[in-house]
Amino acid sequence: MKYLHRTGNDVRTATARRKVLRAALLSGLASAAPSGATSAAANKPFPQVCTYTEHFQKLPIPEVCKIFKEMGVDGLDLTVRPGGHIEPRDAVQALPTAAESAADHGLKIMMLTTGITGADRDSERILATCQKLGIQRIKLGYYSVGEFGNLSKRLDDVKRQLSTVVKLAARYDVRPCVHVHSGATLPSSGFMLYNLIRDLPPDRIGAYLDSYHMTITGGAGGWRQAIDLLRPWISLVALKNFQWQRGPRDALGQQKWRTNYVRLEDGIAPIPDFVRTVQQTGYDGFYTLHTEYRLPVKECIQLTTDDFQFLKRIFAQL
Repeated sequence: MKYLHRTGNDVRTATARRKVLRAALLSGLASAAPSGATSAAANKPFPQVCTYTEHFQKLPIPEVCKIFKEMGVDGLDLTVRPGGHIEPRDAVQALPTAAESAADHGLKIMMLTTGITGADRDSERILATCQKLGIQRIKLGYYSVGEFGNLSKRLDDVKRQLSTVVKLAARYDVRPCVHVHSGATLPSSGFMLYNLIRDLPPDRIGAYLDSYHMTITGGAGGWRQAIDLLRPWISLVALKNFQWQRGPRDALGQQKWRTNYVRLEDGIAPIPDFVRTVQQTGYDGFYTLHTEYRLPVKECIQLTTDDFQFLKRIFAQL
């Protein structure tokens, strides 16, 4: 795959354009715009952005913070789950140290990706530590779909589990967020997520949107309809993209396909439209670059940097 990078000519051209625009403004050539429009657009802050740390877990957290600072993002989506950057049993000691490393680099831990699916001792310790550190959003773990034929009962079970998490998290003023996934986990679509949380208060549980999974399960327009339904609960938004890749045929000759992660601008999910739709709901939170490239760390850094630059171009058009 060919990746695009800004060249010295690109930078010089952009600088020249800015000089021309500045001169036009000073000479009154831009007077057709409303008096406050230009300054309002210039002063409008971009949404904040953090980066998912799963595929940087070979590196210690201080080094990850240094890399993210150089990228220009605002913080970390830190994995605190079995096999994550921090193991749940170590969260009470390790999370404050991680938060200190982030602060030392001018960043913050903006959310945690956890394995929490119920109210247990480790979950409570993580939530209590989040409260002390001012981490207000966590991604919950996954609920298995179970055996075929039992989905209705399984959904009722998951609703009960979510209720226990919501009650526990409310004690620590942390909002647990349910990720829209695809495949053999619940919820496997935005519509299923809506039915799971529709009776729970939006200030106590959040919908975690995902451009990759919602495009897979939502087709050309389903993802947009799901966002519409989930508006009051939208609390986190992950951005990643994919292409379909041809695999082998099965014994009957059926062609098999799988997804392959690609840069935001190269995939099937319409990222600019997805972001505009999210913003249209009134969402004023941050985005997480869900870097999931199955590549060496050095390549992940470059691809995530490319994704962030593309996202800034989208933000500039909002």
